Amino acid sequence: MTVSNIKTLLPGDIQKVWGLVTAVADYPRWRSDLGKTEILNEKQFRDYTKKGYATTFTVTACEPHRRWEFTMDNGNMQGRWVGVFTPRGKQTEIDFTEEVAAKKLFLKPFVKAYLQRQQAQFVADLEKALLP
Repeated sequence: MTVSNIKTLLPGDIQKVWGLVTAVADYPRWRSDLGKTEILNEKQFRDYTKKGYATTFTVTACEPHRRWEFTMDNGNMQGRWVGVFTPRGKQTEIDFTEEVAAKKLFLKPFVKAYLQRQQAQFVADLEKALLP
């Protein structure tokens, strides 16, 4: 498994940051990499890149305003995501970790760079969405 982590302080209180990150139906409004999101049931959702590539997510743990975890699966990889949210006054510290295994041997050398790029884009989009 390849592991990638991003930790940063965001402008916004815990309720605002938590609400934005966990409202997956609203992802296409602020995430620059997504075309659409589909809610499958209470525990599962699927997002689609702008080119239509789907990834299915299954929520495995949810402690409101503290921790959110899910597994993820698509044709190229499978893995786990853990998000830890910590209030810091009027700001929120996020600590997001992804553990991913490539399903195709030729993709293995590129997984770490891909994860780091995806995490950086998610955080950049999140910061922009949190601005007034």
